[in-house]
Amino acid sequence: MLMKSDRILQAALALMMAAFCFALYTSLHETVVNAGDKAPNFSITADGGKTITAREYGGKLLLLNFWATWCPPCVEEVPGLNELARQLGPKGLVILGVSQDKDENAYKQFLARYQVAFLTARQPSEDIQLSYGTIQIPESYLIDQNGKVVEKFISSQPWASPQMIQHVKSLL
Repeated sequence: MLMKSDRILQAALALMMAAFCFALYTSLHETVVNAGDKAPNFSITADGGKTITAREYGGKLLLLNFWATWCPPCVEEVPGLNELARQLGPKGLVILGVSQDKDENAYKQFLARYQVAFLTARQPSEDIQLSYGTIQIPESYLIDQNGKVVEKFISSQPWASPQMIQHVKSLL
């Protein structure tokens, strides 16, 4: 016959085991954001001092690009992103490149060398990137004014191609 203290101990162990299983599940459960999903909210201060969030970015369409200076496909995208910013920025497109670079000096030198023409921010902690489920870079998300992910791009893209410019333009 179980005593009252034994039952309390069993109940406490069962509760702790359930809490442990829940914590384990949530830590192993991968978040992946895809087209059609609500964009995870974030707040980051771009290099120019402007605060950008997934809900308030001053434009009709946000292109959120995760990158790093040491990533060859990311470097390959910069001229195309610059051109996209030049052509569609005045029409309402906001491009935000979030770098995972830990070396601030290398990051700043890269921006100067490639004359990056869009908003950038450095976040070595990768918090925003991980909230989107992005583990490989480059990866980009087109987010509409309602905070919905319209499109997700994995790997480098031909941002300056006439087809891509027309496609993004059609979403403005």
